[in-house]
Amino acid sequence: QVHLVESGGGSVQAGGSLRVSCAVSGYSYREFRNVCMGWFRQAPGKERERVADIRMVYSARYADSVKGRFTISKDNMKSILYLQMNSLKPEDTAMYYCAADGNPGTDCRRGSYDYWGQGIQVTVSS
Repeated sequence: QVHLVESGGGSVQAGGSLRVSCAVSGYSYREFRNVCMGWFRQAPGKERERVADIRMVYSARYADSVKGRFTISKDNMKSILYLQMNSLKPEDTAMYYCAADGNPGTDCRRGSYDYWGQGIQVTVSS
């Protein structure tokens, strides 16, 4: 069974930085290296949106709203997914979730997210 646990959220002023992490268990090293993983967020009263996803290091994709400010990465040795968030804005305030595809090797553009973390709050004040 795959488990995802987020950590590292919190409160920061606009312009600041935060890094959220997602510790993943249940995949082998080979599976984690090849699995598509993503970060999503949901603000109160809004729909959940995909922030970024990644399978291999060169395949990261970002929502237009975070491009140039956020960086998604995977530490394959530790089975951890990261989201480095810089130049944060109040509109980045949301609950952030990490998610993983249930079929390692599937391209992020064609996969589905079968496993989800419990979410972590990120609050950016102006």
